[in-house]
Amino acid sequence: MRYSKIIFLILVIVLLSGCLSEFSKPGIEKPHIPNFLDRDANGRIILKVYVLEKDKVERMNIENYVAGVVAGEMGNDWPLEALKAQAILARTYVMHFIKNRGGSKYKNANISTDVKEAQAWNIDAVNERIKNAVESTRGQVVLYNGDYIKAWFHAHSGGNTALAKEGLNYKYDNPPYIRIVKSKDSNKAPKNDTNWSYTFTKTEIKKACWKMKKDINDFNSIIIEKRGPSGRVVSLRIGNITVNGPTFRLNIGPGKLKSTLIDIISVNGNKVTFTGRGYGHGVGMSQWGAYQLAKEGMKAEEIIKYYFKDVNIVNLWK
Repeated sequence: MRYSKIIFLILVIVLLSGCLSEFSKPGIEKPHIPNFLDRDANGRIILKVYVLEKDKVERMNIENYVAGVVAGEMGNDWPLEALKAQAILARTYVMHFIKNRGGSKYKNANISTDVKEAQAWNIDAVNERIKNAVESTRGQVVLYNGDYIKAWFHAHSGGNTALAKEGLNYKYDNPPYIRIVKSKDSNKAPKNDTNWSYTFTKTEIKKACWKMKKDINDFNSIIIEKRGPSGRVVSLRIGNITVNGPTFRLNIGPGKLKSTLIDIISVNGNKVTFTGRGYGHGVGMSQWGAYQLAKEGMKAEEIIKYYFKDVNIVNLWK
């Protein structure tokens, strides 16, 4: 009888341990929070944020900063679990930024609202839905092997996500947590994000090449020279020069050449037309994909783990 009780207790312990939330599991190594970050009276992190629109540094609770990022990156009427996934990634992004860069390029700031340096930010669009998404994920970040991931995200995958090297011209090895996945992005996405076309002049093409220190005078053709594993353009042959696809996109205008998932390029006289799919670099979480997964019933942590491989989501603070 005594042995049967012992076995019963062991089974109960095993079952309870299996029910532990990942956020409370012991043994997951967590990164150190830098001592130079300010704290309020309750010990919560205060960021010094350079607000581009005001041309000044403001002190704000990190969760308020994250709320502004979520409002800048997603619609404030989006499914709650998609907003929560974005909040977790936004928080991860800022902690990774501070740990690895030390601070903003703007004097006396930890980070900024300058999208060229960090994330989009729109505090005016924060509503109760976004506050709920941020508060319910308070302190949660995404880790791989005890360190912050590069919390990449983009607007629309065009059908599948990309590896970092092909989507971003990432100079190091592809991070092990970044993978290519099929992404059924919502049909609520703008039609010109799902499928797009844009016509440039030859002069615009040449100026983009010159920014890349590529010497070009004229050309009669643009050929897709190489594609990456996801099908995105890695290199283009413009006349007699070769340019990197993601770098060319940034120089020609990422709001015009919306992605490197390019299907057709046609040169007609002085006009060059690109036709393709998706919006953004394609690496990490697709925002319109997160929208759809949330609509289908996925929780925020499930959405993140759909796009990022072998990661842990943990609480750094309460």
